[in-house]
Amino acid sequence: MASSKSCLLLPNPTSFSHSSPSSSSASSVPRAFPSALSRRRPDARRRLSLSSDGVKRGPVTGSSLDEVSVLDPPPRESELLASLKLKLLSAVSGLNRGLAASEEDLKKAEAAAKEVEDAGGLVDLSADLDKLQGQWKLIYSSAFSARTLGGSRPGPPTGRLLPITLGQVFQRIDVMSKDFDNIAELKLGAPWPLPPVEVTATLAHKFELIGSAKIKITFEKTTVKTMGNLSQLPPIEIPRLPDALRPPSTGSGEFEVTYLDSDVRITRGDRAELRVFVIS
Repeated sequence: MASSKSCLLLPNPTSFSHSSPSSSSASSVPRAFPSALSRRRPDARRRLSLSSDGVKRGPVTGSSLDEVSVLDPPPRESELLASLKLKLLSAVSGLNRGLAASEEDLKKAEAAAKEVEDAGGLVDLSADLDKLQGQWKLIYSSAFSARTLGGSRPGPPTGRLLPITLGQVFQRIDVMSKDFDNIAELKLGAPWPLPPVEVTATLAHKFELIGSAKIKITFEKTTVKTMGNLSQLPPIEIPRLPDALRPPSTGSGEFEVTYLDSDVRITRGDRAELRVFVIS
């Protein structure tokens, strides 16, 4: 009879594989030990989170399992460039392509363009000339603040000696034929009571790539086409003057493409003129 009682005192064999000293001590101390564990648990949850795209994020902390804060990584290069482009377009908007720009406006546009150029890196047109293809709309020229149609080069003044109002300005580039056309919409003043004459002037050039990012254009001819009520008139073509009669500075020009993507182009002229274009 005594032996049967001693058998009842033997521990369950399964307790050797599943129990531990901590569990037995925990049963003897019902509340104090679990509360200590709960106080240490937030520190145990402090860890580094690895996102699905492999980017290491900052420490994950939280006061409970349901509230977790994650420190996001810095913006990606594409997001940064898009933000800088938007900043540039905002800086030049409302300046009437530079005609209404003050000295402060010129500085802001210059600084914003420089940020885009630095973020975009060097331009190599020798490997990707097709990016130039298309019709580009001029939205800003630093030289227009001098209120001349010729930019940094001598040109007819706007609203001073001649009653000329400048409309939209485009560059049409064909990389296959090497055609490079500067297109300007103009309003020419007429004696009262006649309305202004609307014309489109196309300055045709050929272009060639020099190095990796410099473009040289050579003037060929100018075509003037009347618009509006006089649109039925045929265009007037003004041929290129013979080399012996043409001033040396009007035959060609150079500029460098300092930034280029599918919708924005920034150029620097050979006389420090900054121009910003968008694809149209």
